[in-house]
Amino acid sequence: MPLWVDTDMGFDDLMAIFLLQQAGLKIDGLSLVAGNAPIEQVTRNAIAAAGCFGWSWPIHRGAAHPIRAEPETAAAILGETGMQSAGRQLPIPDNAAMMILSQTNAIDALSVWLDDLESPATILALGPLTNIAEFSKAHPDLTGEISQLVWMGGSAGAGNHTPHAEFNAYVDPEAVDIVLNAGLPLRMVGLDVCRTVTMVPEDGAELRVATGKQADLLANLLEGYIQIATSRGRETMAVYDPTAAAAIADPDAVGFIPAHMRIHPTGTEKRGMTEIDFSSQNRSNMMLATQVDNIRVRSLTLQALQAEAER
Repeated sequence: MPLWVDTDMGFDDLMAIFLLQQAGLKIDGLSLVAGNAPIEQVTRNAIAAAGCFGWSWPIHRGAAHPIRAEPETAAAILGETGMQSAGRQLPIPDNAAMMILSQTNAIDALSVWLDDLESPATILALGPLTNIAEFSKAHPDLTGEISQLVWMGGSAGAGNHTPHAEFNAYVDPEAVDIVLNAGLPLRMVGLDVCRTVTMVPEDGAELRVATGKQADLLANLLEGYIQIATSRGRETMAVYDPTAAAAIADPDAVGFIPAHMRIHPTGTEKRGMTEIDFSSQNRSNMMLATQVDNIRVRSLTLQALQAEAER
């Protein structure tokens, strides 16, 4: 299966990539988008992660800002790096690596990749859909090469960044609208279903005793991720991006139904709200995740983390 990951490179993005690898899936490329953090920090995170975890696939810098709106980050929740930690952080990459990556172009890379494929492609989008929307505008002739676009974003219920909107949808609602109108095969794994898969503070204990080179780093990052919830009085932390990855790695773990969606644009009170019409399946424009085997997805995520911590 030709597979590409579009990411704003927070810690749950890392977990999603580990899950794909643990399932034996080959990632052909990674494109970066501003979201969790500004594009410079997203780029630092990606370069550092590639070095720490031995990634060999190409990485390409993408959109630094939404199509229409002003940039919005999750710094208030995730900190300036886009990755909370209980201690050790990803290393800071050198300037040479940053300079090389700053000269790449995600849209061009996606088009070359799709044009060269002999079988339909899967794209996993873990942040705002800016890169995908820009690609569909620039290369409408290649969108038919995409068999599924699995997106962690939106919500069939309440939001998290605002009462109405999930973060990835809020950052660039115009990109979501472009993707829908382009007819891309969108499979949305929304906030509501991701919140049924959770982690608890005790989940970091096994990583603490793992013997791999990056075990300590992963333990600190996992604990920092879970502390996002516990520091706010919640007992568990939701598992977002890995749930979307599981829809690719283990399709039986996530169930979808056809539905019709529209998104409220920038400049409105409900900006980024993904409004789902369940009664219009005969004019559906996307597939909506409505059920998740939360025990299975939680297990896949923890197994992938543990495997990486032992490597």
